[in-house]
Amino acid sequence: MDSRHLKAFIFLLITVIGIPGNLYVILKFVLIRLVEKKLLPTNLILLVLAIANLLIVFSRVIPQSLFAVGLENLMSDASCKFSGYTYRVSRAMSICTTSLLSCHQCILIAPSTKIWIHLKQKVTQNTFIIILLILSMNLMLYRTSFLYANARKNFTSPYTLHLVYCDTDFQTYVSYIANGIVFASGDFLFVAVMALASFYIVYVLLRHAKTVKGIRSSDKFQTKSIEHKASRAVVLLVACYVIFFGLDNIMWIYTLTLSNVKTDMNDARVVLTCAYSALSPIVTIVTNPKLQRRLYFGKKNHILQESSTSLYFINVCK
Repeated sequence: MDSRHLKAFIFLLITVIGIPGNLYVILKFVLIRLVEKKLLPTNLILLVLAIANLLIVFSRVIPQSLFAVGLENLMSDASCKFSGYTYRVSRAMSICTTSLLSCHQCILIAPSTKIWIHLKQKVTQNTFIIILLILSMNLMLYRTSFLYANARKNFTSPYTLHLVYCDTDFQTYVSYIANGIVFASGDFLFVAVMALASFYIVYVLLRHAKTVKGIRSSDKFQTKSIEHKASRAVVLLVACYVIFFGLDNIMWIYTLTLSNVKTDMNDARVVLTCAYSALSPIVTIVTNPKLQRRLYFGKKNHILQESSTSLYFINVCK
């Protein structure tokens, strides 16, 4: 199997896994919202994460797949600009929502002091607004995609990133380095935040395991057990993110030292970025009981469903 066939197989595999997985998460959360008339803040964050991941697959993985199987010259300047902008914003939203998810869970399991209770209430009540602010920030920040993205050309500058059908031409060394430093710094900032939150979650999990050792029957323990299962799920998602996006950013920094980046290098970075988009819905589905439970539309069954539901993330403020 040559490199082109291997690329085609990898990108098609990500597409086959990523689209159904993220669509399932999106549709299931939408149905939960319609049936139960509410969606917990954490599930709202997971919904936004699934939408961002789905857009990543559509804007970057599918073009890579088509190119890998031999279809060329499919995108114009306008479509390259739109695809590039969609990919960059979606990728940023995937990063930010994963970080928000870890911080939110960190706040939920924090000690019930006056300050933490106030913070829990504020974050829980304003989750949607926080997401809108993050989206607005990314929409504004990545407008530069419209400046640099164009359809493939025969002649390019030394500071051009070749992305299958499109080129991202920074034209000058200063703009090339500045763009890389600004966006890589933002990525590492969110990685640092989610890593710190995850370390705290792990610390709480270990301390909790020692505290409740030998206790198996109380309602309080069962509630805490659900919370900490949710916390472990968040840590798993963050670990996946750190592995894939961490390697992606390391490669990105390496490309800043090159005057002409090869296509294979960019393809490897795309695989690392998009692998998380395909893997995260699987982790979400496996670890989220809400997504595994059938929805009942009858009033009686719905009441029974509500009374027996163990939510993926418990809103401790209520």
